[in-house]
Amino acid sequence: MPTALLIVDHGSRREEANQMLHGVGDILRRARPDVIVHVAHMELAEPTIRQGIDACVCEGASEIIVHPYMLSPGRHATEDIPRMATEAGAAYPDVHIRVTEPLGLHEKLCEVILQRAGL
Repeated sequence: MPTALLIVDHGSRREEANQMLHGVGDILRRARPDVIVHVAHMELAEPTIRQGIDACVCEGASEIIVHPYMLSPGRHATEDIPRMATEAGAAYPDVHIRVTEPLGLHEKLCEVILQRAGL
């Protein structure tokens, strides 16, 4: 059964900020064409988490992995997004939904910082 990856950021009133997440989704789709990939915003913009989960299910996902696209394990990543994903997933009792940790500490993120700094 297909697995889906739903990348969730905070959401912004600035459309260019919201569009960046769509770019992340595009990169992930190219990297893993075998995985259903959708993006969603926690608030302030669409698609919402509910819309993202609906889209994953419509494409046949039996498992949805929700990834908070946030750096730290703050309230949104550890409480709000898991709660919202659980609420949205209640409409699909046969679909397994799990939420990952946010980006957090990772060598690859530090490599990006050094690259952006030109070091």
